[in-house]
Amino acid sequence: MQTGSFAAIDEEQFKGFHWRTILTTGLGCFCDGYDLSSIGLVLPLVLTSFGIGKIGSLEAGMLVGSALVGAAVGALIFGLLGQRGRKRFYGLDVLLMAIAAIAQAFAPDLGWLIAIRFILGIGVGADYVLSPTIMAEHSNRANRGKTIGLGFAVLWPVGAFAAGLLNLLLAGFGVSHDLQWRIVLAAGAVPALSVLYLRRRMPETARYLARIAADPGAADAVMRQISGASVSSPPEDARPFGEVFAKHARMIFSAALLWLVFDIVIYSGILFGPSLIAKSLGLGPIEFSLLMAVIFGLPSVTAYALFGLDKFGRKPLQIWGFVAAAAMLILFAALKQYLAAIPLLGLIVFGLYTMAINGPAAVSGAAILGVELTPTRIRTVGQSITVVGGRIGASISAFLFPLIFSALGEVVVIYMLAAVAIIGAVLTAILVPETAGRSLESLNDEEGLGLRSAAGD
Repeated sequence: MQTGSFAAIDEEQFKGFHWRTILTTGLGCFCDGYDLSSIGLVLPLVLTSFGIGKIGSLEAGMLVGSALVGAAVGALIFGLLGQRGRKRFYGLDVLLMAIAAIAQAFAPDLGWLIAIRFILGIGVGADYVLSPTIMAEHSNRANRGKTIGLGFAVLWPVGAFAAGLLNLLLAGFGVSHDLQWRIVLAAGAVPALSVLYLRRRMPETARYLARIAADPGAADAVMRQISGASVSSPPEDARPFGEVFAKHARMIFSAALLWLVFDIVIYSGILFGPSLIAKSLGLGPIEFSLLMAVIFGLPSVTAYALFGLDKFGRKPLQIWGFVAAAAMLILFAALKQYLAAIPLLGLIVFGLYTMAINGPAAVSGAAILGVELTPTRIRTVGQSITVVGGRIGASISAFLFPLIFSALGEVVVIYMLAAVAIIGAVLTAILVPETAGRSLESLNDEEGLGLRSAAGD
């Protein structure tokens, strides 16, 4: 075993500790998916409950977007706090989400609900920073993609699926509309509180302890806990923060841009898929989304996380995913006039689009690039910037694309999204390196800090 390196972690076999890490961090991502998706499902019920017959575009945007803005704020705050310890603040994110989720059930009017969801978003943004960082820093290099992919890319849509399923079940049992939306929104507290204890027991990462906290004894103890081997950790990274940030800013902002592009495509897809196909199939938007998730969405993203990210690499999965998604969007636009008459055709084309875009969902959408392309010294700050990039993309989809959709029509918007997907493929090819199978230190030129590269880098 090498001394003065993180090889004990990087070369360790995937085992129970890593599965516990996925569960502990991934349940927070489950909450993220649940909380961000649930408001769109129950919005009509919320308006009816508050006696609002028609909501203005500004109010609708604030209600849907308040959690997105809160997530950007939370990411920036906890990106800075994470520099003082990953574990120190781990659990506060899900506690914020739990408290805000319950508070939503008691919102007396729309204004209060918007404010509460902003606070909820702060917890979501915090989790977007802390969970992928901890996943990456605890994982081995051979399975890092699988760890983050399962914990984030898979459990996020599972959370969204759970929100839709609960909403359907409550409607099926005849629960009143007023009580239904309150239960759906408040239920996000259950998984958040269930994982709080596990998060507080999660060990601080060895990389943080050695590189930032300058506590080699504690770092060695964590590596022994993971590997069972007698090890010696590398020294502190004493370089000035600004120097390290300036050196790696290009990679950080590249990862943020790729997440922005991905979110534009994925969030805008809901504007035309359910509206065009679901009605032809005799399904409501929620039933259609659940059907797509079961048949196409969850199986494909799980396969990418388990087998694609580490075996084939991040870049091929994202590049070809964007290209295939663009092809399906173009096909969808070309066949639009036939989709109402042949709804099964629309279902298949949109399903193939879903499978394709889940390639980038397992990479940029799973927050992998930000944590992999940022050194330990500035990792949570770098990750917070990539999260903000994603929230900007989601906001563009939420606020700008509906206006374009109304002004230019469905076909034009679908072609525009295809063009954005192609841009995403090109940017992926030229902006970032392949990160699969390499240690975090070799990716970020940290070997010169007293760290010998792990075998195979």
